[in-house]
Amino acid sequence: MEIPKQYEPKDAEGRWYPFWEQNNFFAPETQTEADAPVFTMVIPPPNVTGFLHMGHALNHTLQDVLARWRRMNGDKVLWLPGTDHAGIATQMVVTRQLAAEGVDRRDLGRDKFIEKVWEWKAHSGGTIQRQMRILGDSVDWSRERFTMDEGLSNAVQEVFVRLYDEGLIYRGEYMVNWSPGLQTAISDLEVEMKPVKGNIWHIAYPIGADAQDSTASGSERVEGLAEAYAALNEGEQKSGLLKTPQGDFVVVATTRPETMLGDTAVAFNPEDERYAELIGKTVILPLVGREIQFIQDAIVEKEFGTGLVKVTPAHDPNDFAMGKRHNLEFIQVISKEAKITDAAPEKYRGMDRFAARKAVVADLEEAGLLLKIEDYTHNVGHCQRSGQVVEPLLSTQWFLKMKPLAEPALQAVLDGRTKIIPESVSKIYCNWLENIQDWCVSRQLWWGHLIPAYYTPDGTIIVARDEVEARERLLSERLDPNTPLTPETDVLDTWFSSQLWPFSTLGWPEETEDLKKFYPTDVLVTAQDIIFFWVARMMMMGLKFMGDVPFRTVYINALVLDPQGQKMSKTKGNVIDPLDVFDKYGTDAARFALTAASTTGLTLALQESKLESARNFANKIWNATRFVLLNCGDIFEDQEPIEWETTLSEPSLADRWILSRLNAATGEVNSALQEYRFHEAAATLYQFFWNDFCDWYIELSKPFVTDKEITDENRAVKRRIIHILERSLTLLHPLMPYITEELWQRLPHKGETICLNQFPTAGARDEQAEQQMELFTGLVSKLRNIRSTFNIAPSVSINAKVAAAEATSQAVINAMSAQIKRLARIENLEVVTAIEIQKGSVRDVVSDIEIAVPLEGLIDFEKEKARLEGNLTKLSKELEGLQKRLSNADFVARAAAEVVAESRARAAELEDQITKLKAMIEAM
Repeated sequence: MEIPKQYEPKDAEGRWYPFWEQNNFFAPETQTEADAPVFTMVIPPPNVTGFLHMGHALNHTLQDVLARWRRMNGDKVLWLPGTDHAGIATQMVVTRQLAAEGVDRRDLGRDKFIEKVWEWKAHSGGTIQRQMRILGDSVDWSRERFTMDEGLSNAVQEVFVRLYDEGLIYRGEYMVNWSPGLQTAISDLEVEMKPVKGNIWHIAYPIGADAQDSTASGSERVEGLAEAYAALNEGEQKSGLLKTPQGDFVVVATTRPETMLGDTAVAFNPEDERYAELIGKTVILPLVGREIQFIQDAIVEKEFGTGLVKVTPAHDPNDFAMGKRHNLEFIQVISKEAKITDAAPEKYRGMDRFAARKAVVADLEEAGLLLKIEDYTHNVGHCQRSGQVVEPLLSTQWFLKMKPLAEPALQAVLDGRTKIIPESVSKIYCNWLENIQDWCVSRQLWWGHLIPAYYTPDGTIIVARDEVEARERLLSERLDPNTPLTPETDVLDTWFSSQLWPFSTLGWPEETEDLKKFYPTDVLVTAQDIIFFWVARMMMMGLKFMGDVPFRTVYINALVLDPQGQKMSKTKGNVIDPLDVFDKYGTDAARFALTAASTTGLTLALQESKLESARNFANKIWNATRFVLLNCGDIFEDQEPIEWETTLSEPSLADRWILSRLNAATGEVNSALQEYRFHEAAATLYQFFWNDFCDWYIELSKPFVTDKEITDENRAVKRRIIHILERSLTLLHPLMPYITEELWQRLPHKGETICLNQFPTAGARDEQAEQQMELFTGLVSKLRNIRSTFNIAPSVSINAKVAAAEATSQAVINAMSAQIKRLARIENLEVVTAIEIQKGSVRDVVSDIEIAVPLEGLIDFEKEKARLEGNLTKLSKELEGLQKRLSNADFVARAAAEVVAESRARAAELEDQITKLKAMIEAM
């Protein structure tokens, strides 16, 4: 049979995906059995603006492994694809594109801008879908959804209205995270905390309404305060109450001096006796001259700093809460554009917030009220999308009450209705739900789901699915149904629609057949970074609107790191493009490497060596199949599937053994995939195909397969090797779909495609055959190792003596002596009752079998001993370095888990090699 000498991944990838897709092999309807089990997954919808990254490659590979495996097991598999409208990201992309064309979206207007977004989606928004096809995703494209589809938009409206009617959604003025760059509120989860080198400024506020105007305004410098403050705080007991001849002052410390322009109080803990005398007094706000009060609040920590804090209710979440408790004035001195407002002194109005910081610090310094500056690195909130520092601001927004929704979602995991793997993430999930805060769901964007609300001229809010219903609700509330209505212009947070994904994509709120059949889903494979954004919220919504959890299992895949164990980022320049990896190594090799590295750890370092090993494995599969195809063409005449052959000749020990090993591998793979132990499935397949099938069975079968004479025994062995190969390719298919389809199509088979071929089930094990072959392979390996260790060329003949204590071992040696001699390149194999001590003879043991190989005259013993001792020294030094690194607690704590594991594995390998070298030296 014709088959290329080398495997060309691009050829197979370009040929088979269109074939699969055009024939609808990925639709659940391909399984026609009425009582077939149903298996459902929904894809974590990538942003419509997105490109495939290594995290996607891993996540989609694991999902595809499950989908293909369950489909081949006869399940009705629905793996539902789709994309997210990605409100902020998409609006940014289209805004930039328009700006490049010289168009400002604000000049264009909202309606025209949204038209431009839909145009962009139609022409440029399908990149990630094309990349998913390259990866081999076996999704049902006929059911592809988009979060701005009409059906999903209806679901969003329905959920919002129902939640509002139940009192779970409300509108009000609260402290929010404001992104000046995006000009919208964002949720806590969209704020990325980054360490920033800054300062703590210690500022003196004069006490009392009778404090001199010049002191308060800063027009006249106060001398000596810094020195007095330093002297006051020389000991361990800190104090912020400073009494001087110029008057009394309190000292507050802040990392944001510009916000002091909006201070309306100074607070201390009610149990802090140091400041009891300040009760009932007031303080004058420097640079502003406003008289503000002292308040007592338990939130202030006595032990932190001096125990005095400035209170800016309009610009800090904790201060906001204090302001509410103490009925303080809320003065907003920083605008949504991050500029100083007219509520501040005229000098600072219109300044950028950071320019104002410098001006305020300079003016305080000039006034003598800046007492101390400390260097300080602290975490500052940044908008994930724009990268700008987030501004805590008072804003009227829509909020969703989370605690009533969180409790059922928490209980569902605690009672096991949904299992999260690994368990450590389950604890993080539960902790977050136990401490959940209300969610700001409104965004000041143009692209997204409009909040279904309307306003009457007097500000009355009417929440309704459309204007017709809004007017019906006006009538039901005895209001004029003809009153003018103004629609809400805010849109919903992107995650609001994404949280409905498991059931909105199936047709909810309609009672569709898909919804009845495919909800709840079986497993969600996703990343840890969206456990709160998405997973927890889907749990809440599924339980609320469907009465059941959205998935039975949540599998958290690892974060893919670079080869050095570092997180990938554009700034570091270490981002690996999966398409480059696919191009260099082949998609199947990349998929296999990712699967093989997918332990239950939360990080995965993508080593070049793993990819190279996987590519070599793909080549091994190709070459082994090519050998079979080239030598077994006479068996392919009728193209019917070939079952295990027992009639033409009695299966040999090797035949019985390989069938038993196939059954073992089949059982292990099915079990591993059932329990999401992806790496174990990959390791089992690698071990079976490369070691058992290629290294041993093919080698043992070669005399029969390559024999030109046609005999029943030769034909029987050929049929057995084809059967094992076909079953092996089927086992490998979920992990390596392209190469297995390419090769399976060349073998005798039944059906149109391997992806609908029946996945193997484990048959009986032949323990006797496995034990006997273990003796055989162990004996051959030992003899090969002796030749290799002592650098004896394959062309040089060696002799061997073997003595077995057990009769069964003797029988194996006698039955397999010809194969032992051929595979170990032994000229004379002498079976003796006992091994005598002989000078210049190397000895070894396999189970109860003793081995002796005479080497006198074949090697220079002194020279060989020196070589082995040199190797021993080299390996010992490497081991010493590794042990030193592994004993370093800092390395073990900071390095990626894969890097630590590989270091430990290498250390164990070195220890084994050193032990063997010492034994060889001792033997000489």
